[in-house]
Amino acid sequence: MKFTKMHGLGNDFIILDYLERSLPENYDWGKLSEKVCKRGFGVGADGLVLISRDDNQTYSMRIFNSDGSEAEMCGNAVRCIGKYLYEAKGIKKDTLVITTKGGSKKLKIIKNDDIVKEVEVNMGRPILDSKDIPMSGASRNVIGEKVETPYGSFEITAVSMGNPHAVIFCDDFDDELINNLGPYIEKHDLFPNGTNVEFVKVHNQEEITVKVWERGAGRTYACGTGACGALAASALNGYTGNSAKVNLPGGSLNIKWAKDESGDIYMSGKAEFVYTGNLRPEFW
Repeated sequence: MKFTKMHGLGNDFIILDYLERSLPENYDWGKLSEKVCKRGFGVGADGLVLISRDDNQTYSMRIFNSDGSEAEMCGNAVRCIGKYLYEAKGIKKDTLVITTKGGSKKLKIIKNDDIVKEVEVNMGRPILDSKDIPMSGASRNVIGEKVETPYGSFEITAVSMGNPHAVIFCDDFDDELINNLGPYIEKHDLFPNGTNVEFVKVHNQEEITVKVWERGAGRTYACGTGACGALAASALNGYTGNSAKVNLPGGSLNIKWAKDESGDIYMSGKAEFVYTGNLRPEFW
């Protein structure tokens, strides 16, 4: 089975191409993801991505985390798919639409001499109602809500970008705390489907730094939906305006929350090829 390894700011993926063939029915993709994503024993990645065509002959993406769970959406992965379709598959379109379990995403290809330099993604309107994130308890907007943990009391702001995010603001980063608090919040009873967790340091109205504990994958170099959720949370708390440079361990993204009626969030950043290869039969 041929695969392509790609990354978006260090958030890396194993991509399987089913554009010209049918996806096998009833296959355990989660189990395959656990196996091939395991660093040191498999290819190694944060997730396994399947790209195919849906009934309307448009493009569809499914993503499985390294723990085998399926995610609704991944911003870094969808940028990778945009570059993959344009450069590897020769689909020379300036705009593409990718269907995900977190909704359809419109991509704008930003290129130079037919090389994709960046991909801009319309990530859609952030979801703020707790019942739609989803979170337990009464329907509400969760902005600076206190949560008691074994590591202290923390204020969270909750946003969904097609997948759930809990944003915690901090003056500085404590890696030990992130490694403990991240998985605790990820599986907190407040989030019946689990959540991604973003730790955010605000520099000024136009720049923030984010460290991510990603649901199903742990610490990652970047998270596109997490960067969008962090910007939305920063704006809701008055820490930034509606656009900012979002620094992540693997690089930076530019995030803009449109002020028009759509209320959509736009994310732009790089995606990169790493290598191609073939999975041996024992993996398949």
